[in-house]
Amino acid sequence: MNDHDDTFAVKICGLSTPETLAVALDAGADMIGLNFHPRSPRFVTIAQATALAAMARGRAEIVALIVDWDETQAMSLVEAVKPDWLQLHGRETPEQVRALKAATGLPVMKALGIAGTEDLAAVEAHRGVADRILLDAKPPKGAAYPGGHGRPFDWTLLAELDPGLRFMLSGGLDPANIAEAIRITRPAGVDVSSGVETAPGVKDAGRIRDFIAAARAGAQSLRP
Repeated sequence: MNDHDDTFAVKICGLSTPETLAVALDAGADMIGLNFHPRSPRFVTIAQATALAAMARGRAEIVALIVDWDETQAMSLVEAVKPDWLQLHGRETPEQVRALKAATGLPVMKALGIAGTEDLAAVEAHRGVADRILLDAKPPKGAAYPGGHGRPFDWTLLAELDPGLRFMLSGGLDPANIAEAIRITRPAGVDVSSGVETAPGVKDAGRIRDFIAAARAGAQSLRP
């Protein structure tokens, strides 16, 4: 979220079927994420993603999740799928964020893994470079793909951040804990994937609806 943007966003990531995408759209998701990391259980091909993006276009912002891609790879994806955002979920540096923004002309969301206070330095390094910062749990050691793997990090660590920083929160969120997560961290948006699944990559319609409703209620409770 940009500093001038006070809209609270709910993002459902890792959608891979028309049925679960339709549920997320009907429930009012602001953003939907398509995962292009081949080792993820939520991986979609360019062909699958193009069809899903066509369903979502005009109803939610389409986010393409990529991991350590170069400009050429990103450009071919953008031309085919026409997403609204790139989400960088690897080890991309601020310089690489700038390069991908310049090559594709798209806004970029940079995911940063948080496990301890030492990880907060990366937030400042990307601030003003990435259009949005997504704070996620660090993956377990040896994990095959990035992300929180269904486990939250210690949300109280974020008390160290500049209160003026607008960020999205991810990592181990689910319908049961999202209200508490919002109360503690006061994010500008939230992002969920495994927390609305019954098995890795298998989204659940009821959990998607419950998460969006609980996130909206949590965000509403922060309003003065």
